[in-house]
Amino acid sequence: MAKKNAVRVTPSTGNVFRDLGFSREESEHLLVRADLLIQVQKAIESRRLKQAEAAKLLRVTQPRVSDLLRGRIDLFSTDALIDMLARLGIGVRLVVKPAKSTKVA
Repeated sequence: MAKKNAVRVTPSTGNVFRDLGFSREESEHLLVRADLLIQVQKAIESRRLKQAEAAKLLRVTQPRVSDLLRGRIDLFSTDALIDMLARLGIGVRLVVKPAKSTKVA
């Protein structure tokens, strides 16, 4: 019996952006921004805010809220996302820890 083509599986680094080929530094920034973006999305959803209501609360335009809810991570800085969370009454705490691998590239 002929052996079927085996599927090649590459283990994840734990950071999807690194797995997609972004540099180590860029992938860390993207991961932080993605986590913050998701928290803003969850807060808006849990409060059942309409985009116009969210825009007023966040002090941005409705199209900006639309970009946020569509996950346009490239359009938001870490600072902007932290500001939005603060306006939603959500605090952000940064945890700094050594990387899994302490090798310097």
